[in-house]
Amino acid sequence: MSDIEKYIAKRKQTDAEFAEDFESGYVSFKLGVMLAQARIASGITPAELANRLNVDESIIVKIENNAENIGIVTLEKYAKAVGKQLFVELK
Repeated sequence: MSDIEKYIAKRKQTDAEFAEDFESGYVSFKLGVMLAQARIASGITPAELANRLNVDESIIVKIENNAENIGIVTLEKYAKAVGKQLFVELK
């Protein structure tokens, strides 16, 4: 375990607010990465995707860098534009 991983684990144990914010932030980060990977795998540039979704390219960049507060409808449109389907699962 790296020093940063040790720090995060210790901080999560001692600071409930940090733990909650960390997990929420990680999920948003991971979703953004998944979206970007799907776009890249489909061979679509951010500009092309923005054109397909009728939004400014900066919106695509924002979604991929911080997928916080994205609506399901937006996620469905994004997935369709890159040739994918959106599935939501609760565990």
